[in-house]
Amino acid sequence: MMLRDLLQSARISQSALGAGARLSRGALHRLLAEGALPVRDADAPKRITDFLVERGVDRGALENLFTPQQKAPDVQQHAEASPEANPSHESEQEENMLLRYEALNPQAKTQFNLTRSPFVDDVRTRDDVFGCPNTRYVRAALLDAALNHGFVAIVGESGAGKSTLACELEERILAEGRQVVIVRPYVLAMEADDNKGRTLKSAAIAEACIRTLAPGETIKSSPDARFAQLENLLKSSRAAGYSHLIMIEEAHCMPKATLKHLKRFLELRQGLSRLLGICLIGQPELLNLLSDKSPEVREVVQRCETIELMPLDNDLESYIKHKFERVNAKVDDCLAPDAYDALRERLIRIPRGGKASDAISLCYPLAVNNLLTRAMNAAAGAGWPKVDAQVIRGC
Repeated sequence: MMLRDLLQSARISQSALGAGARLSRGALHRLLAEGALPVRDADAPKRITDFLVERGVDRGALENLFTPQQKAPDVQQHAEASPEANPSHESEQEENMLLRYEALNPQAKTQFNLTRSPFVDDVRTRDDVFGCPNTRYVRAALLDAALNHGFVAIVGESGAGKSTLACELEERILAEGRQVVIVRPYVLAMEADDNKGRTLKSAAIAEACIRTLAPGETIKSSPDARFAQLENLLKSSRAAGYSHLIMIEEAHCMPKATLKHLKRFLELRQGLSRLLGICLIGQPELLNLLSDKSPEVREVVQRCETIELMPLDNDLESYIKHKFERVNAKVDDCLAPDAYDALRERLIRIPRGGKASDAISLCYPLAVNNLLTRAMNAAAGAGWPKVDAQVIRGC
């Protein structure tokens, strides 16, 4: 039995095998097309066998699986026609960079009737922001934190859309005429400790608030005077009808001491009402920082709502359709029906040394954009009319 047939009968996707057995795209392609094992990877047969057995394949069916054999003519022709975006000999380091940016080339734009790429400079207005249950909840939570001085943490992988939603909040406040002041402390060189860069300290947050509320006012030098100055400015602004939100991006780089001090900002009140809200935006490492098992920050964690931006797995079709509609294009002219599941499978990762049950999805907007762009370029270059599952798996 050919490996392709075995995978089909066991309902195992090719990309799942590649991830589970830690094979590069080139190695996986040669294995499926020719039955050829990686020459310089002696452990590959064991990893492949262990993965397949773990997924329910009978070990006896694998005895002759890796016997060298001549390619059938149809397999030979199919392998040669398959549009691969990268050479098959790419290294494992290159494999880990599969989500790097690639511009949509003129040939692909022409073939798919696009005047511009759906994935570049693609969010210009609020209508361009994709909406699904998860992102709608995040948008509502951000606005609530701004209007009612809440405390929220938005956590997501790189490219999940965190910054886009933060910018959309500012656009919404302007469009709806909300009286909200958003304070963004500078985080360009922020690191968790001073050995790697500059840590964000509570004094810098207070200074950012003062500069935003009263740009021409001299900031007091002593900590006590500075915080008293901040409190007075917040009360005056609140009396004028304004709400306030401190928005800290790259919050996963915050030191624990500063995170702990955020509670003191939340305690700035006028009567029973808080004077400002706080929004932390960061990558998954922020979850570790906000762990309730850490006694240093427990008081802060108990007051913070943490919301994760989830992968697009269940909303992938809607997301891609939305992107194409925003450039007045039809997604069905570009993607075949089987491309969506192939995109999901292609964006599954298993940590090194992990099992199939450890698989995680990286189906986030930026990853989808980059992978689909590569696939469109590959399809156009090979003369394939649409991007289908085979094109996705070859990218």
